[in-house]
Amino acid sequence: MKNSKLIWVGSDHTFVDEIDVTRVQNVTVGRLGGNSEAGSYKNEDGCLVWVNQAENWEFTMILDGHKTAQSVELVIKQFLRNENEIKRVLSESAGPALKKLDHLILDIFQDPDFMESCRNTTGETACLIVVRKEKYVWWFSVGDCIFHLFHPELIALGERQLVQRSFYEWVGEVNTFELPVPCYSTGKKEMRKGLNHIFMTTDGLTECPGVPFEDAAEIQNVLSDIGLDDGVSFLLDEIKRNGVRDSTTIIAWSIEIEETASLPSDL
Repeated sequence: MKNSKLIWVGSDHTFVDEIDVTRVQNVTVGRLGGNSEAGSYKNEDGCLVWVNQAENWEFTMILDGHKTAQSVELVIKQFLRNENEIKRVLSESAGPALKKLDHLILDIFQDPDFMESCRNTTGETACLIVVRKEKYVWWFSVGDCIFHLFHPELIALGERQLVQRSFYEWVGEVNTFELPVPCYSTGKKEMRKGLNHIFMTTDGLTECPGVPFEDAAEIQNVLSDIGLDDGVSFLLDEIKRNGVRDSTTIIAWSIEIEETASLPSDL
């Protein structure tokens, strides 16, 4: 049976000078811990992937830690503690599942015991969660990770990036959920009929000198030309070749949607 989950923290295996591209059923995960020649010696990224094809969903999370990987490990452990409840919610149809997920994910981050652990950790992390359930994609983002959705109908109108980098937001020692008004972004989108490409990345990919990958169209062109697995490998190879120092973690997958999506009433 194909692996249906992946749990990884960069402090366990840094992937410094090493490109790794692996599959979790239909989901491609790419990792690079930067180049030692450029000064990289640790990896503070992390990721969590759960896939249930029978129930028609994927739950994915990427994290980009700061100072240490302790906050990344803390967040992943918190979600593992809530794994059964998350999966129970996602077993429902998309309407009730994604409505409940809005409240559940916020409760997980605002759990008093978790927030106390954050106060006692060293460093903080950005965190991006993307869930695909049936023909809908749902996201919850704290910080500066990036999320693209590629489909020809959206590309024709200039829409590729659903989550942009949002600075000075973290979970951990510095914690947005300690603010009187916690700051994060969340949203849902109906995917279009046909093939949709979902692409998530930490900012090592976009900050590497000498490559154009801060432009979502450049990433989309790579994936369209050579496919997801080879495309993720190519992106990581390009930033490695250009001397990237920062770690990069990518999660990407394709979904074929059979239902017709919403259209304007005058068509």
